[in-house]
Amino acid sequence: MKDVEKNEIKRLSDRLDAINHQQASLSLVNDAEKYSELAAEKETLETEITRLHQVVNQKLSKEAQKLLGMPFRREITKKEQADMGKLKKSVRGLVVVHPMTALGREMGLKVMTGFSRTAF
Repeated sequence: MKDVEKNEIKRLSDRLDAINHQQASLSLVNDAEKYSELAAEKETLETEITRLHQVVNQKLSKEAQKLLGMPFRREITKKEQADMGKLKKSVRGLVVVHPMTALGREMGLKVMTGFSRTAF
């Protein structure tokens, strides 16, 4: 579902960019009506893009809230990172979040962090 919103944001942004280029090439004296139509469409596109960004951020927030609600969390050591498969097998339900992912940036993580319902 998130990919659908991202694709729609991209499509609308491309259309907005095309409108900006069209507006730049029009003269206000000769093409005032066309310019105002483009300005109105530009405004509606901007509001829709803003709305879609909020939808995507809200979905991320739900996932972040779910992870922050888990009782156990801690930094994943370098040794554990080297053998992530072994760690995931030993801790059932472990979710690892990297700080460079969208979720990690939203949560403000500085290091790779593991979230789990059981202690690890």
